[in-house]
Amino acid sequence: MKNVLFLWLVASSSALPQPAPKFTVQVVDSQISIGYGLAIGDVDGDRKPDILLADQKEIVWYKNPGGKPLVNGTAGWKRYVMAANLTPQDNVCIAARDLNGDGRVEVAVGAGWNPSETSDSTKSGAVFYLIRPQDPTQPWEPVRLPHEVTTHRMRWAKVGKDSYQLVVVPLHGLGNKNGEGKGVRIWGYEFPKNVRGTWKQHLVDSTLHLTHNFEVWEDGNTTGMIVASKEGGQIFRWQKNKWQPVDDESASNALDILSKGVSGIGEIRRMDNGQRIATIQPMHGNLLQIESGFYSFREPRKPVDEKEITLITDIFNQGHALVCGDFLGLGSDQIVAGWRNPNAEGKVGVRLFKQKEPGNMEGYPLDDSVNMACEDMQAADLDGDGDLDLIASGRSTHNVLIYWNQRK
Repeated sequence: MKNVLFLWLVASSSALPQPAPKFTVQVVDSQISIGYGLAIGDVDGDRKPDILLADQKEIVWYKNPGGKPLVNGTAGWKRYVMAANLTPQDNVCIAARDLNGDGRVEVAVGAGWNPSETSDSTKSGAVFYLIRPQDPTQPWEPVRLPHEVTTHRMRWAKVGKDSYQLVVVPLHGLGNKNGEGKGVRIWGYEFPKNVRGTWKQHLVDSTLHLTHNFEVWEDGNTTGMIVASKEGGQIFRWQKNKWQPVDDESASNALDILSKGVSGIGEIRRMDNGQRIATIQPMHGNLLQIESGFYSFREPRKPVDEKEITLITDIFNQGHALVCGDFLGLGSDQIVAGWRNPNAEGKVGVRLFKQKEPGNMEGYPLDDSVNMACEDMQAADLDGDGDLDLIASGRSTHNVLIYWNQRK
């Protein structure tokens, strides 16, 4: 049977406190509508990562000004509209990655956000590829692709030396009610030479329900993804020119053990090159946990009875953002998580969790008041100093903030 460790942590729990992580906050935009999704990448080819945002009605990007971060005010990050009013409903997600090696990202977006409509694809869901103009500060041309109802999340995945797919994960399957019915059809759209032409589609899976978020990674010459759903976390692998499920006990839904039958995973990320996974459970949930013994395509997985589930905290209300990385230069990953509704203390915010000692993680509030009702979050080295910074978008706080890492 799996080992379960309950660790209820607060920021001041150590009798001998270690130096706290230091981040300073910059406001990039204080007048967004919802801030559904973020992506990071070089839009204009100046070798500096820019910020891209799927806002309620507009797709925008913010130009990285370079130089020393300007913490006070919004100066420096100039805003450009890429597309607007793509559908009568809201935009909901965005994916950006350099696919052809020219140093500039290709961009796709999801719109038509109407999660209650699961039967009529003309009223729910939309997928667009945005064609770059000669001047990227001008409007981009949207190319509509086939879609499922309730388009929700997307990522670019490298599936060969020069081959990429846009993986799109809806929230519901066709005709679903209350998370039941046909499984969600997850598709990989093969990036074509002619983006205005036909995009070949590869079915990833059609068995899961309430597929909320996912992560794609490259492990050597193999590409994998893990999808968070009502059923738990399911791993898929691109192999022999198709997506195949990977049977791995470490991706199973562990929440039944921890909370007496409440099921489903909302956010899911790999840690430490796949040795562990971090999750927020259930969907829009309050629990942050780690599960060890995760799957690596290059190493044997652990036996089931050697896996551990560690509950880190239960302070969230609608936990909705999760990133993992070595922000502090410790040689192992830390977790940063955000939530969007006021919790029992009336707070929304962003919190970093780092290992205090083996089996013990300590939480540090990076923004723990009313400043960031976190809808989405990304990690990237925005200023080229070798440290990961954090970028977050706020739902009810209507803002985009950078948390500059001051480790050095």
